[in-house]
Amino acid sequence: MSQDSASAAFTSSPAPSASISSSIAPQDSASFWDRITTWASEHKAVVYTIAGVTVVATGAGIYYYSSASSKGTNGAAPSDKKKSKNKRKNKKAGEEKTAEDAAAKKPEPAKVEQVEEEQLPEIDENIVTTMSEQERKDAAAKLKAAGNKAYGSKDYNRAINLYGKAILCRADPVFYSNRAACWNMMSNWDRVIEDTTAAINIDNEYVKALNRRANAYEQSGKFSLALLDYTASCIIDSFRNDSSAASVERLLKKVAEEKGRKILAEKEKKLPSPTFVTNYLQSFRPKPPPKGLEETAELDENTGKGQLQKGIQAMTKKTGDGYTEADAAFEKALELGDLGEYEAFAYNMRGTFKYLKGENEAALDDLNRSVEFQPSLTQSFIKKASMNLELGKNHHLPIIKDAAAQDFETAMQQDESDPDIYYHRAQLNFILNEFSEAAKDYHKSIDLDKDFIFSHIQLGVTQYKMGSLASSMATFRRCVKNFDKVPDVYNYYGELLLDQQKYQEAIEKFDTAVEMEKQTKPLGMNVLPLINKALALFQWKQDFAGAEELCQKALIIDPECDIAVATMAQLLLQQGKVTEALKYFERAAELSRTEGEVVNALSYAEATRTQLEVQEKYPQLANRLQNMGPGMAPAPVMR
Repeated sequence: MSQDSASAAFTSSPAPSASISSSIAPQDSASFWDRITTWASEHKAVVYTIAGVTVVATGAGIYYYSSASSKGTNGAAPSDKKKSKNKRKNKKAGEEKTAEDAAAKKPEPAKVEQVEEEQLPEIDENIVTTMSEQERKDAAAKLKAAGNKAYGSKDYNRAINLYGKAILCRADPVFYSNRAACWNMMSNWDRVIEDTTAAINIDNEYVKALNRRANAYEQSGKFSLALLDYTASCIIDSFRNDSSAASVERLLKKVAEEKGRKILAEKEKKLPSPTFVTNYLQSFRPKPPPKGLEETAELDENTGKGQLQKGIQAMTKKTGDGYTEADAAFEKALELGDLGEYEAFAYNMRGTFKYLKGENEAALDDLNRSVEFQPSLTQSFIKKASMNLELGKNHHLPIIKDAAAQDFETAMQQDESDPDIYYHRAQLNFILNEFSEAAKDYHKSIDLDKDFIFSHIQLGVTQYKMGSLASSMATFRRCVKNFDKVPDVYNYYGELLLDQQKYQEAIEKFDTAVEMEKQTKPLGMNVLPLINKALALFQWKQDFAGAEELCQKALIIDPECDIAVATMAQLLLQQGKVTEALKYFERAAELSRTEGEVVNALSYAEATRTQLEVQEKYPQLANRLQNMGPGMAPAPVMR
């Protein structure tokens, strides 16, 4: 899906939960329908990016910011020759769209010689009943030819009259469609819909009529109906018509945005899954509580300072209930007040949890208050950079980049030795495909603090994206040696191996990560190794049952894990279980935090719903759709 967006988003989200994930769609597939099957991998790239480990390959998708280049499985950039080829292909597609638009407005030519006005037969409902079948056929052809001539002269009313007489002679779908073209030029959308519907009732695979009616529906604001017609048209044409396929994507976005606004208006602001929250929080170096707020400090829980202490302790549980308790405690602390030297810290923590709930503007206000009270609190500037980017997702990327860069610069003015500044700035450079700059900042972050595992992991990912496979693998081997008790190392090493289709080795790494998670965090384990193993089983052995079982385990542990939900939707769609997949796509929309994420999830939900509606309304297309759809996809390969 490539409207005003692209394959990865700078969304300032959890650190270690982004993935080095493989797509499971056909390699040369470019249609939206094929890309639906990659949504779990793409969603990871969108939601789990800036604050942690990003992705090696994601496929195309609907995302917030455009990316100038994409990477293959080895991380190498496409050649200039390939770029030139793609440019020519895009230009050709644009020329085809222009030609098709012109053709859609122009009536189909009559297959008879043009006739003089005096040769046109007199036709009305009474005369038609006296004519033989051949006479009606001949008269209809002459009237159609005259209608086409009138249309060419922009005499649309006369053309409408002539096509109407041709219809009296013969109820031909082409005549209805041509008359609809006249109504189209006059922007009479109701009459366009009426005539194209008549044409489709006669020939329900009449692509030109479907496209004309779809356009009329869209012009009338009936986006769901327009989407249905464009989708049917694409299926009939086997997705060979680039213009119709682009219309499907455009309408999907419109429908999703319309529904998304309603969902967001009614949506309760709450914390995302504990997996998400944990990964976001641990993207910053762990620090002890401010002096005086330690667990051993004796503080009254009914005071602001006591609530800050309570919030800090609740966060250590790393569970959904613990994070909810912490959120409430930080809110209560500021309500009670009398925080003294802890005021800046309180605003920082409340702003952090507001951000996690998707309340970005309120979060940004809190962080601004935080730095007003304590400019030296660099973490607030770092978080501001992330939030400014998310708030500005509809603006021009260079402007957003400059705003974030300024936040990082201000943080460095306060404390240039803070390794978190360089780590998070590296994430900005990474997502902008400025890998050399990103690598420099990861190295700087490591130089300042070699014990923070995620700097090492992200450096390895960056090397992989730069095409330095040997360096990347060496970095991960050092991680295993130096951080052998950290499950995240094995999880992300496994993802890198999975991306290289080294399935057995990847699964071994995921299993190690799962066992470590069970031992070290039994109540709040990171479920991503389970999900990654599920994808590995599917890609390697097409083991749907095993993959689904692992995803279900992940959802039992963390019922609101968006990645588990997305992966289940993906797996079900691959098996042709469209109705079940739809439920998971809709659930993913419910779990989304931000407007962009909601629209992204709803776009896939609407695509899946439309597929079901097409099969119901056009039963004859069901088999055709199954033969080209995700359920019939070949063995998984990397995009």
